[in-house]
Amino acid sequence: MNRKEHLTIEGLHKIVTIKASINLGLSVELKAAFPGIVPVRPLVENQNIPDPYWLAGFASGECCFLVSIFKSKTTKVGFAVKLIFQLTQYIRDEQLMQDLIKYFEAGNVHKSHEAIDFRITKFEDFTEKFITFFDKYKIIGVKSQDYQDFKKVAELMKNGDLTAEGLERIRKIKAGMNKGRK
Repeated sequence: MNRKEHLTIEGLHKIVTIKASINLGLSVELKAAFPGIVPVRPLVENQNIPDPYWLAGFASGECCFLVSIFKSKTTKVGFAVKLIFQLTQYIRDEQLMQDLIKYFEAGNVHKSHEAIDFRITKFEDFTEKFITFFDKYKIIGVKSQDYQDFKKVAELMKNGDLTAEGLERIRKIKAGMNKGRK
């Protein structure tokens, strides 16, 4: 744009090609207006996770550590807690998400419009595989704090601390995670 290339058809095509490669790609309208645009970023096929450090770095940038508290008729306190680890990518990276299932021997994928989520929700997978993995191959950046809080909740759950007081502690931890972190 500084060189005014966007004012030419060739320059505009370059911009649309770049747009096709990032975030959600092209809208339906842009696809119709620019047929034949090939994204700069190729489709990931047969992607192998190169090593655990790569995966830890990828998770550090892309993952979410979530704590869900919901009503339950099967618990004494009337609420249950569920841990969720989630990685979301554009649908073109479906193979990578499937490879994460193989790598962790856990989780599943959920498709939603143009996105795909890799999720781990089974408590035993957290306690037997996941936490051990990320304790060895560290999450870095601000998400490391969310991971530490996530681990605290997992410990409370593992110890059977779903009393009214334990649930309140989990609520306070949850409130300070992700966007609630100050």
